[in-house]
Amino acid sequence: MRFEKGHKAATRQHILEVASKRFRQDGISAAGIAGIMGEAGLTNGAFYPHFKSKEELVREVLSNAVGEQQHRVEESLRAGHDLEGVIRTYLSREHLNSPAHGCPSAALLPEISRQPVSTRQAYVDGINSYLSILTPLIPIADAAIAHQRATAIFSLMVGTLQYARAVTDAAAAEQILEGGVEAALSLARAL
Repeated sequence: MRFEKGHKAATRQHILEVASKRFRQDGISAAGIAGIMGEAGLTNGAFYPHFKSKEELVREVLSNAVGEQQHRVEESLRAGHDLEGVIRTYLSREHLNSPAHGCPSAALLPEISRQPVSTRQAYVDGINSYLSILTPLIPIADAAIAHQRATAIFSLMVGTLQYARAVTDAAAAEQILEGGVEAALSLARAL
């Protein structure tokens, strides 16, 4: 059977999108190839012409997801938002309630730390690129200190979102998010 030009690339992209959603929603370990392929409307055998292994799929999903996160921040900045807007968007009710489409760090960080070195390095490369967008938003002249502060703010946001997702009371989750916003802004402004 012949497929039209671009079919393989489109199928590969579809698999990546389904896997990205499944990994962030259920976790890397819990999301198996059979479930991902079934949700994508494909057979297990259709996986291997696109990816050598689940490890390769995880690496690409993480790279793409961090890239999407960076793209959202860049769009926000082009729309005129500042650091506070970026922080408030990240620590929002919408992001809280959308783990399958949100930050891969908040959804997967403990599992990422257990991935092979090549996968962790792809994640680190993506986060470093993300931080290169966040760092200039920190009102500190020393670039090294601004980068260190951006890293701390990102870590604070990730932990805040994870904690807010873990609590069972919606009002408590909102308070956690707002506390995270205030802490991140204080950290950004501290000299």
